[in-house]
Amino acid sequence: MATTRDIKRRITSVQNTRKITKAMEMVAAARLRRAAERIENTRPFALQMMEFIAGLAGYLEVDPSEFPLLKQHEQVKRVALVVLTADRGLSGAFTTNIIRAALQRYREYEAEGIEADLIVVGKRGVGTLRFQNYQMDRTYVGITDMPSFPDAQAISYRVAELYAGERVDRVHLIFNSFKSAMEQVVTDQVILPIQEELVPEFLPEAAAINLNFIFEPPASVILRELLPRYLDMTLYRALLESTASEHGARMTAMRNASESASEMIDQLTLAMNRVRQASITQEILEVVAGADALE
Repeated sequence: MATTRDIKRRITSVQNTRKITKAMEMVAAARLRRAAERIENTRPFALQMMEFIAGLAGYLEVDPSEFPLLKQHEQVKRVALVVLTADRGLSGAFTTNIIRAALQRYREYEAEGIEADLIVVGKRGVGTLRFQNYQMDRTYVGITDMPSFPDAQAISYRVAELYAGERVDRVHLIFNSFKSAMEQVVTDQVILPIQEELVPEFLPEAAAINLNFIFEPPASVILRELLPRYLDMTLYRALLESTASEHGARMTAMRNASESASEMIDQLTLAMNRVRQASITQEILEVVAGADALE
């Protein structure tokens, strides 16, 4: 049976752990606020760009074969999966959920006889997939805490290169969409060919009207320049969503850990009081027995 001293040591240890988890919770909350602000500042621009490109493509009635990022390949023989995970742990099931969704998609394609390339962002995802002996086309680490637009451009350039060169026929982006600190939704969307992502509700009414606009430079040149920028922005927004989700998941995990530590401290304190009470009772019995022996 544990002594009072042993239980006190355990209580002190758990209290120290609780201090750490509370500090990590506050740090994650501060980072979450900054990440959420970046998302709020980015979303309007991303949606406006989607609307503009959709409207321009609809107005021009472009031939997708002239634009590699719009061209749909006749057969899907190989795909690329862009998987956004975390660089750091202690974030609950954040990375686990993403890896599970990515491997499920990977196996679905494998069952159809379609090969899949993995492009993985985040040390946790890279380490997990490497441990499971999965081959990865590209890995990006050290960018998830504070992703920048050049980081997104580097990933965008790689996937555009693979698709335009017809080395892959479809590109999936798998990441956690940020809803709130308590809710992150695993999202799997096709980002190439881009035409699949031009959602009809974003098409402006002007796209259906035969108007004579004058473009300078030509509209086809504008569209050709904007399509890569759209892909950059799509990946940048996903990186920001993933970062905010990671901070939210870590904040929630640390809060749960702090609450569990408090419950454990209460249980250990109760156990210590019982041991102390038993010790006092035993001492009283010994005194009484000694007194009886002297009579």
